[in-house]
Amino acid sequence: MAASALDLFPDTERATEVLLAAGLASAVPVALTGAADWSSLHIEQQRVGIVHSIGTTAATGLFAASLFARLRGRTRQGKILSLAGLAALLGGTYLGGHLAFRLAAGASHAESITHLGPLGWHDLCPLDELPEGWPVHRTLGYISLFVLRYGEDVHVLADRCTHLDGPLHQGRMIRVDDEICVVCPWHGSTFQVSDGTVVHGPATGRQPAFETRILESGMIQVRPAR
Repeated sequence: MAASALDLFPDTERATEVLLAAGLASAVPVALTGAADWSSLHIEQQRVGIVHSIGTTAATGLFAASLFARLRGRTRQGKILSLAGLAALLGGTYLGGHLAFRLAAGASHAESITHLGPLGWHDLCPLDELPEGWPVHRTLGYISLFVLRYGEDVHVLADRCTHLDGPLHQGRMIRVDDEICVVCPWHGSTFQVSDGTVVHGPATGRQPAFETRILESGMIQVRPAR
């Protein structure tokens, strides 16, 4: 884009060539990063991602052809190819924005829980109300919670998945590397129930977790994890 802008000014051929070369050199790591992100998207997002990659690949090819033409002294042809590359890049960039802001690809829906609920320790429910090894839904203020009991251990996460707000308490439980994990029922994002760490995408943000303690009365108390 900067190279195309420089074409509007005289005596900038050398600077334009350097910019094109630098942009092309960065295309490979950018493409690899994009491919890694694409692999963890769900099918609707992947379809748009394919078209996005076609646009950016076409732009890369046109910019490479522009640089080649300029190095051979065909400056006018290079400028035309650069403008064509810019058009393809803008189309691909638009789709990238659509992926991120409309389809929420790679976005985290984990809103800070400290301003949604009260601070400090708060009663949740008696321990004997919770089924063994089966997630249930509870609320704390405005926050929906995923609550899982294993023996005397209680794990509490924000219930709405950081990917697209799926209800985690409706998900299935699995073990990954000896860690108990919950799989979101909507798109398969997987989190450790102990601290909300992302095990598998498409979620990119850690699931908000809560510290727990059990009083002598059997009442479970929770507070946002620090």
